[in-house]
Amino acid sequence: MTMSNFIISSITRNRQIFTQLLTNVHPDQIRWSPDPAKWSLLQIVCHLRDEEREDFRQRTRMVLEMPGVPFPGINPTGWVVDRDYASQDFATVLNEFLKERDDSISWLNSLRDPKWDNATIHPSLGPMSGQFMLSNWLAHDHLHIRQIIRLQYDFLASLTGQSLQYAGYW
Repeated sequence: MTMSNFIISSITRNRQIFTQLLTNVHPDQIRWSPDPAKWSLLQIVCHLRDEEREDFRQRTRMVLEMPGVPFPGINPTGWVVDRDYASQDFATVLNEFLKERDDSISWLNSLRDPKWDNATIHPSLGPMSGQFMLSNWLAHDHLHIRQIIRLQYDFLASLTGQSLQYAGYW
C-alpha cells in the first residue's frame, strides 16, 4: 500500500469515526463549551464542513490539476463569526459535512496516477505539494477528532460534577 493510499483509506475511515463521535450527542452538548474562547461541537462541525469543501479538497485538486496557481483566500477562524456558526442547526451541518466528506472520498478514489509531487507556493508556508496537502488533510482530521473527544470529556466532567481522576489523567 502506498503512502497516498494509506492516507486516503484513513480519511475514508475517519468519516465513520466522525459519524460515531457526532451522532446522538446530548442536546446540551451541541452548543456547550468550557470557555467562550473555545469552540462548541456545533462550531467544530461547521468548521469541518467548510474546510472539507473550501480548503482541503479544493486546494488538493488545485495542486494536482493546476500546480503553481495561487490558492484562493480562506479565513477559517474568521468564518466562525462571519458565517455565524453558533446559530446553525447541528443536524443539518453534520449531514452537510458528511456529504462533503463523501464527495471528497469519491473524488480521491477517482484519481488515476495523480501527480502528488506537483506543488503550489504558499505565501507563508512555501511549497505545498499534493502529498503535503493530503498528509495535512489527515492530520487536520486527527486534530479535530482529538478536539471533539476532549470537548466530550470536559462536558462529562461539567455535567456530572464528578472528579474523573480515577479514570486516569488526560
